[in-house]
Amino acid sequence: MKKYILSIAVLLGSLTGMAQTEAADLFTSAPQGIFPLLDQNTRLDMVDYFKNNMSKASQNALGGRSMITELTPESVTVKMTDSSAIQLVSLKGSKGNIIAVISTVATPGLDSSIKFYDADWAPLPAEKIFTKPGWKEWLTDSGRANEDEVTMQVPFMLASYRLDPSTSRLTLTNNLSKFLDKEIYDDISSYLRPELTYVWTGKNFNLQK
Repeated sequence: MKKYILSIAVLLGSLTGMAQTEAADLFTSAPQGIFPLLDQNTRLDMVDYFKNNMSKASQNALGGRSMITELTPESVTVKMTDSSAIQLVSLKGSKGNIIAVISTVATPGLDSSIKFYDADWAPLPAEKIFTKPGWKEWLTDSGRANEDEVTMQVPFMLASYRLDPSTSRLTLTNNLSKFLDKEIYDDISSYLRPELTYVWTGKNFNLQK
């Protein structure tokens, strides 16, 4: 019985260790095309620096500096350049893990895009997993009554994405205030929702009402 209990404990410990390194392993083993500015050796160094509490940046392919700013068992966030960042998150899917990669750039308001991959880094059709919101989703009740005014004042939406690794909830934050003139934004701010939250179902993200 003691040997049996010990074996179970060792197995659980091993699985825990695997889970703790999963996001880091995905980051370091990702194809070069996912992180074109960072070769594999540089990524390995970056993980080591972060785990050893070293706030040391690594040189990227453009001659700039990149560094990991957050690392959890499920997620890695990397400051790629002074104006861009990438978040990698491992999601538990109903048919195996799905990797979400969020790229964010400053325009100057932060704007994000998201791509999805299977556990072997084969691209997945994003439209089946997440539907990018349009004005219908961003407008408040009063905004829908004044949609023509909003679309006339705002040429496009700026939103940054953040995936919470502990809840698998995807939050989109409205960043138009960083892009539009203050007077224009003040006129339409009540017509737009400040953020949207999507819930992970194991297959896709559904907008939380």
